Amino acid sequence: MEVILVRHTSVDVPKGTCYGWTDVPVRDTFEQEAAETLGNLRKHFPFDAAFTSPLTRARKLATFCGFPDAICDDRLKEMNMGDWEMHLYDEIKDPHLKEWYDDYMNQSTTGGESFPQLYARVAQFMDELRQKDFRRVVIFSHGGVLISAGLYAGLYDEDSAWDYLVPHGGILKIVI
Repeated sequence: MEVILVRHTSVDVPKGTCYGWTDVPVRDTFEQEAAETLGNLRKHFPFDAAFTSPLTRARKLATFCGFPDAICDDRLKEMNMGDWEMHLYDEIKDPHLKEWYDDYMNQSTTGGESFPQLYARVAQFMDELRQKDFRRVVIFSHGGVLISAGLYAGLYDEDSAWDYLVPHGGILKIVI
């Protein structure tokens, strides 16, 4: 099965803001960015099913791209950044932040989750998706989810995963 993953467009928060599960607004350039995404996505049409993170930034792009009834699934949310949500990274006073910076692939955020927890929920979603009789699906989601999906599909290893972060409005194709 082909799985086309689409990262949401850019968001309207100050640069350096930690915003994982927070439902932040998209930038005023949304329509321009979304039109470009849709143009790139059309190369992959048609889809047997569409899924989306329940966060507005993903659902809004799904709707713009013609999938207003995409199935929302909490497992497609970005990593929960816990107590750090909506704080500038440079202003977070939590001593655990340094530990997380040193080993973000394994350490959890304070009050949030770790990358392995994010990966586990994305992998569970993908495992269930594999059981469906679909040829091609589209998923509107977030950078961490796309990284997890790429790891799941074996596109790269954990050590280099973040080198493959898809830009806002970008597309990742995997086969599962």
